[in-house]
This record gives sequence, C-alpha cells and structure tokens, in this order.
Amino acid sequence: MTSRRLPLIAINGCLTSDEQPKLELRTRYAESIHTAGGLSMALTPVGRARDLRTLLDRVDGLLLGGGDDFDTSRIGRGPSHPAATLTPPAKQDWDFALAAAALEVGLPVLGICYGMQLLGLAEGASLYQHITEDRPGCQEHGCDAEHPVQVEAGTKLEAALGVESLMVVSRHHQALSSVAAPWRVCARDAEGLIEAIERDEHPFAIGCQWHPELSTAMSPHAGLFRGLVSAAAARAAQASPTPAIHP
Repeated sequence: MTSRRLPLIAINGCLTSDEQPKLELRTRYAESIHTAGGLSMALTPVGRARDLRTLLDRVDGLLLGGGDDFDTSRIGRGPSHPAATLTPPAKQDWDFALAAAALEVGLPVLGICYGMQLLGLAEGASLYQHITEDRPGCQEHGCDAEHPVQVEAGTKLEAALGVESLMVVSRHHQALSSVAAPWRVCARDAEGLIEAIERDEHPFAIGCQWHPELSTAMSPHAGLFRGLVSAAAARAAQASPTPAIHP
C-alpha cells in the first residue's frame, strides 16, 4: 500500500543587502503550512531565471511572503518613494521571474503583503508607493494595525475563509491601486483599498495584503493556508503515477 505524500510548499524569503547577504524567512509561514497539512521549504534567490521552471516542477505550491518595498524604477513605475526600503535588485528581479513562472505553469500560489503586490505587478497592476500620501487621511495600515476587510461574495477567497468579513493585521505602507486581467479584486477595506486579489481560471492563485500567519490557527485566516495546501495536494496527486495493481 502506497501512502500519499504531503504536498511540498516552497516559500520565498527576504534577502539582506549587506556585505554578506543572507536569506531571512519568518517561521510563522512554515508553521502555518505545517498546521494546514503540508511541508515547506525555503527558496534562495540565486540561479538563472530560466531554471525556475525546473525548480517549480519539484514542488506542489508556492507561498510568496512579505518583504521590503519595490524598486519601482526597475519595473517602469517611476522613481521609488523616499520612504521605501528597497528590495535588493537581484532579489526583486528573481521574485518577478519566480511569480511569472509559477503562474505560467498553474502552480498553486498564495501571495502575502509584498507577495500579493508582486503577483499583481507581475501582470499589469499599479501601485500606491506610500498610501498615507496617495490616500490622505486613510486609516493606519502599518505597525500591526488591525482593521476590518470585506470579502466579495462568491469568490475563491470567500470559499477559503468561510466568511464575508474579518479583522486583519497589516504591516504595509504600499498597496495595489488597481489590477489588470486576469486578476480580479476580491476584498477591500472599509475605505475601498484593495486587500485581496485572485485569478478565476487558476487552480489557486490568491493574494492578500494583510498577514494571515499572524492570526491563530483556529481563525478564518487559516483557510488561506488550507486552501493552498489542498490545491497543492490535488496537483501532487495528478502528477503522481497510479500504482500498478497486480493480481
């Protein structure tokens, strides 16, 4: 009897930009994947972009976590804001190649904060570089701010969370100002700011601006990780050959 293997979820991390760069990855992401029934591994942003397809063939899902800010000059979005803490150029370029490759092959993917913005920007979204200036008087979104989010009914996000509204924890000062097809907005805050996006035709491609890993495993937020792991498990099952049955 062959036991079913646990789905493997790759997680990208942050890269320091000092003289000896190193990968930094919050363990809460891995803990959330583990609680949802999956295994996790860290991805280091090294190697050639053309090798990413080979890398992604060996995992069942991808989690794009939080990080620093985008160097918008590198992606044709104008000069970066003075308040931005820029992602190292090599890391940002690698992340865009990673997101594009994952979406191209239909790999289940969950983007959190920077990861959500990355998914949107990779396919034509626009960005608020500093929301307190771009949206004067808006509610606080940094420093673990808590605020409500309204989820669109009938979306994959609603199915994953099981609720149409919830309180979230935020740690950002940049945000998507619009998205382009095939992405759609599936959640906003009370002031209309985009809080989540998804792709209808993709097995599982969701981005959320908040940090679900900071909430308890029993909260609706855990549904995002269960949804990712479930989609990854389905992909793994399709890829695994059916064992031969001998009389």
